[in-house]
Amino acid sequence: MTTAEHTSVPEHAPNLSGPFGYGDRVQLTGPKGRLNTITLVPGGEFHSHRGMVKHDDLVGLPDGSVVSNSSDEEYLALRPLLSDFVMSMPRGAAIVYPKDAAQILSLADIFPGARVVEAGVGSGALSLHLLRAVGERGELLSFERREEFAEIATSNAAAFSGAVPANWTVTVGDLQDALPSHCESGSVDRVVLDMLAPWECVDVVAEALKPGGVLICYVATVTQLSRVAEELRRSGLFTHPQANETMVRGWHVEGLAVRPDHRMVAHTGFLITARRLAPGAKLPQLKRRASKGEYTEADVAAWTPDLVSEEKGEWSEESIGQWSKSDKVLRKKVRLAQRFARERGAGDETAGDER
Repeated sequence: MTTAEHTSVPEHAPNLSGPFGYGDRVQLTGPKGRLNTITLVPGGEFHSHRGMVKHDDLVGLPDGSVVSNSSDEEYLALRPLLSDFVMSMPRGAAIVYPKDAAQILSLADIFPGARVVEAGVGSGALSLHLLRAVGERGELLSFERREEFAEIATSNAAAFSGAVPANWTVTVGDLQDALPSHCESGSVDRVVLDMLAPWECVDVVAEALKPGGVLICYVATVTQLSRVAEELRRSGLFTHPQANETMVRGWHVEGLAVRPDHRMVAHTGFLITARRLAPGAKLPQLKRRASKGEYTEADVAAWTPDLVSEEKGEWSEESIGQWSKSDKVLRKKVRLAQRFARERGAGDETAGDER
């Protein structure tokens, strides 16, 4: 179990706003919509098959400027957003998409100054969102089993921020073993788990969380979702879990041609959240209809039809969900049935005579 260190960082910390300067990352969008992200360096040049743009020509320009290359082809110059960066950065593992990262920040209520625990790190996409949310006064403690992923994540953070943030530590090791030695009991505001088996960490996470603290888990499959929910309930240490998924569908809007895009970012994963109960608190049970597989004796009795007569095997109409029509309606139906029978009978007789 080690704490990852990364010393290869850019020479200049990028500015997040204002005129472009050396060390800033700039996203150049060409006439066909292709994106190219560069880091401005003295004397640097961006080359394409249609021409060249000098880095020096971009320095001092405001964000959102349009520049021309040596062939008079125009490029839109913008600082890449965090969502742009995480979608294009090197990946060692699948990233948490911006749509899910945004939901995590909101559902877990990540606030400036919060002390947040994250496991695992993957490629660092979620870590960058968490670091921005906690701010300089906050602290992010990340745990990752694989050293390669920890290296990729810290490198990506350095590329985006100019250096590995001072309020971020990445520990290589298993969360269950490492968390107690890094966080004293009741000292963590939020815990974010993006790992294969988060249900194995429920008890150790509960020990680290403050009363009222939020646990949020990002899982890919319904079986994982179910196991996390049942373990949270079994522990008796958390509120009732809430689960959801987020789907984003873009729209094509151009004049009167307004329609949904043919492709969308649909299922990527499930989010399940719960809050830490105070020590000794017992969660009140919700009055809810049990789901299949959770039937109680009362539920079984409610679903068992009431016998009107054991000898005849007759069930009450209410118990089997059938309701009788009124006597007036029934008499009308009888008359209609009798008339229908007579008409069919007369037709049969007439047909027989003709034959």
